[in-house]
Parts: sequence; C-alpha cells; structure tokens
Amino acid sequence: MKKIAVIPGDGIGIDVTGEALKVLNVFQEHGGVELDLVHFDFGAERYLKTGVSLPPEMITEFRENFDAIFIGALGDPRIPDMAHARDILLGLRFNLDLYVNYRPVKLLDEKLCPLKDKTCKEVNFVVFRENTEGTYVGIGGNFKTGTPDEVAVQESLNTRKGVERIIRYAFEYAQKNGHHKVTMSDKSNAMRFEGDLWQRAFQEVGEEYPEIEKQHLFVDALVMQMVKRPEQFEVIVTCNMFGDIVTDLGAQLQGGLGMAGSGNINPEGTSMFEPVHGSAPKYGGKNIANPFGAILTVQLMLEYLGYPSQAKMVEEAVIKAIRENQTTRDLGGGLGTKEAGDYICQEIKKRLS
Repeated sequence: MKKIAVIPGDGIGIDVTGEALKVLNVFQEHGGVELDLVHFDFGAERYLKTGVSLPPEMITEFRENFDAIFIGALGDPRIPDMAHARDILLGLRFNLDLYVNYRPVKLLDEKLCPLKDKTCKEVNFVVFRENTEGTYVGIGGNFKTGTPDEVAVQESLNTRKGVERIIRYAFEYAQKNGHHKVTMSDKSNAMRFEGDLWQRAFQEVGEEYPEIEKQHLFVDALVMQMVKRPEQFEVIVTCNMFGDIVTDLGAQLQGGLGMAGSGNINPEGTSMFEPVHGSAPKYGGKNIANPFGAILTVQLMLEYLGYPSQAKMVEEAVIKAIRENQTTRDLGGGLGTKEAGDYICQEIKKRLS
C-alpha cells in the first residue's frame, strides 16, 4: 500500500486535481493499484483563515510517512505576495530535497504542436532541472528601498554536490532508458563562475558514460534549437532558473501548459508530483480548465510508484481523447473539466476490462 498526500491547491488546481483523483480511483477499484490517499487543505483559504501556510511538522510527516505527494497549482490574488504558495511549494522542494525536477516534453498528437510539420517522434525529450539551488534559494535583498538609490541583489547559489547529482541523474536516466545523447545548457559566456562549475561537472561526470554523446548549448541557443529542430534532443539538463523557462517553452511544443505534467524527485525519499500550469483563480470552479496536465502527472506518479502498465493506459486514454476531440476547448473540443476527466476514466475502464 502506497501512501499519497493530496494537496489540491487553489483555483483550477482544485478542479483538475479532482479529475486526477478520479483516474486514481479507477485503478484502485479495477486495476490492482493500492493507494492510501490522505487529503490536506493547505492553500489560500486555510492561509487566509489561520495565517499558516505549511505547518513545520508536516515536513517530517511527509518525509517519514508518505511515498509521494500530489499537489495542485497554488496562487490566489487575495495573497498578493503569494507567500503561502512560496512557503508550500518551495518549502517542500527544499526541505524534502527534491533536487530533480522531471519534465517530459512529449507531443501526443501533431495537431497540438505550434511548429510546422513536426511529428510526435520529433517532439519527444525530457528536461531535468536542478530544483533546490540557483536563484530560487532567496539569497539577496534590497537596500534603500523606494528611493532613487535603491539596490536589489539576488544571488545564485550553486554547489558542486548539487550540480553533480542532477547531471549524474540525467546521465543515469539516459543510460537506463536507451537514450544516446545528453545536452547540458548554461550561460557560461556571461555567468562565468556558475558556468565554470557546470562545465567541469558535466565533463567529469560525462566521462563515466562514454557511450552517451555529450552536447553543450548556451541557453539562448538551446531555446532557438528547441523551436528550430527539437528532434535533436533526448535528455536536457540545466539549472533551476533556466530549467523553469525552458520547460515552459517545452510545454508549448506539446500543446500548452494544460498538457504538461512534472515530478519533483528525491530518488531516496518522498517525491512530489504537480501539473505545471498556474492556478488561474478566475477560472476556478467553472468547469473549463484542461485536466490532462494533472492526469498526465498521475501517469508520472504511477510510473514512479511501480505501476508502468497502468501509467501507459493513462497516456493511451489521453491520446484517444485528443484524437476524438473529447477535450476541453483549449484543445479544440467542447467538454468541461469533469466531462473530459470522465472520458479518460471510461477509456481506462475499457482497457482494464
């Protein structure tokens, strides 16, 4: 029995998480998947009532008693600085040491790709983003705020340990999954010291995998090549900031943020899974959000938990929904969030019968 913490989030996060859980329930009822889903109400509503975003003791609870966390998008305009979202999301990433951000970029139907004449085979790679360092650690500050002499400093922290382990994870993934090429991206022509560390770590770790081709691209060249010739990529590894940007571009190549799932992985501990889109509060509760990103995040979580055949069924059901136009309006269909989720559930039941 795998124990899963569920944090629905805010806005459409609540809506699409509900559809993702419906898929999990189908597998629990008919597909041999045994999960204990424990719900937590961490989000904007709780924060506004209590002033507490994520109780400190929950880090230990998640680390010691849960196999995974499924979390929906966080964000609410009533909390302008998004303190609760930052505390919850970054707090979990940092304190659970979720150093691998795993973002597959996989086109499921050619009609979703904004690039001319690109096929599903050509848009199919994975990005590994270092998830616990870089500019996101919050080192810096403001001086003489609100004056003409104001100064803002934001430091980027990179450690040898942090850089080496994400690069090694990318090579290990490539080796285990039959990939022949790993691309590392930085901006070492401008960010000299950070780039030097990434370059040396990439070269030294790469020597341990002589059968895998190594490629280096500056991040501006990387994003151009992702648009021009995405088929050249198999595995990409980069830092926290660049990974954040690059993976949003990748999501557009596969049909938009509503089609993108992700995993925040600690290979030796509790991991967290989240769709990559925002909370879009003005659309929350209106039954119009695309649930496929959340459902494809369930696919990633099932793979992680050791249910590969069930994960494959999820992807097959989503592909059929797209081809049959059984989707929400952003993908060209006419279904609501709940109806799109229902369609996926019915397709999975057919495969299980």
